[in-house]
Amino acid sequence: MPDIDDRPRRLLLVVDAPSLLHRNHHARAHTGMTDRAGRPSWALHGMLRQILEAIDGFAPDAVIFGLDDRLASERAAFYPAYKAGRAEKDADLVEQLDRAGALLDALGLATLTPPGLEADDVSASGARWAVDHGWSCVIITSDRDAFAHISDHTQVLRLINGGISGSPLLTPARLLAMYGVAAEHYLDFAALRGDASDNLPGVKGLGEKTAATLLTQVGPMRSVWADIDQNEGRGVAATLDSWAAETGARRLGATVVRRLTEPEARERFDFNVRIMSGRDDLDLGLTPDVPGTPGLLPLDAERINRVVGYLDVEATTSLAVRVLSTDPASSASRHSR
Repeated sequence: MPDIDDRPRRLLLVVDAPSLLHRNHHARAHTGMTDRAGRPSWALHGMLRQILEAIDGFAPDAVIFGLDDRLASERAAFYPAYKAGRAEKDADLVEQLDRAGALLDALGLATLTPPGLEADDVSASGARWAVDHGWSCVIITSDRDAFAHISDHTQVLRLINGGISGSPLLTPARLLAMYGVAAEHYLDFAALRGDASDNLPGVKGLGEKTAATLLTQVGPMRSVWADIDQNEGRGVAATLDSWAAETGARRLGATVVRRLTEPEARERFDFNVRIMSGRDDLDLGLTPDVPGTPGLLPLDAERINRVVGYLDVEATTSLAVRVLSTDPASSASRHSR
């Protein structure tokens, strides 16, 4: 488990619940696990186990879970082809997605289903909330869009096949090492690249490596567009060609400027930015100075036992009581400093 306990600031854990549910559905459907009512529960159980592991390891002061509005989508209304091409969700997964909020609320954890929006928007607002309140933030998700929120005080635990303990905790330095782009430029990078999973084509002719080089050498896209508007892109081309001369790389200045000045290039970039940008102004409903309100730990042990016990896995119930009703083990060193 990554260690971020050397911190003077309190920690908010933001969990992309649908992301965890999707991954656990595909990983655990073969178990056929059901709750005491005979309903499918493998995705819910897997999500809960990962949440408990994360809370035990990170020792957060507050936790909030983002959920998707499954009845309406502002992005799909604006762009009907949004996420087109994705396979239809399995009925058992849909049923567990619909029950997740009730399970988490029953435990006393904080959830937010923003009308017309997604868990990604809760992640964006969680990162903003942490900045505004002087907290640190860890976002748990498998969605790359969250990388745009990485900063000195916000990290992303990017879920991969190794689960919580085997997933990388991405900092600005680690993001730079992975993609060759600074965290503050990631949204520009993603908009140039596009996202096939959301059915968002990128700017034609600009791949990941070229996009990263452009942003690293020239700066944010607002600077690039300004040079194109005011100087026909000569500054952009000269900067890229100077970098190529210094490094021995292929000259690409003229090619990049040509790609960016092709019809619809800027329109495509701006469109992607609009779709990919997370709403960071949502009211999370967190009241950290009011003990016992949703999202704050610890939780009531009897309540945990009753709610988690309904999933009918004794070991998970015992783990939940230990982790959620007492300070996580990893918080001991933080409190002793």
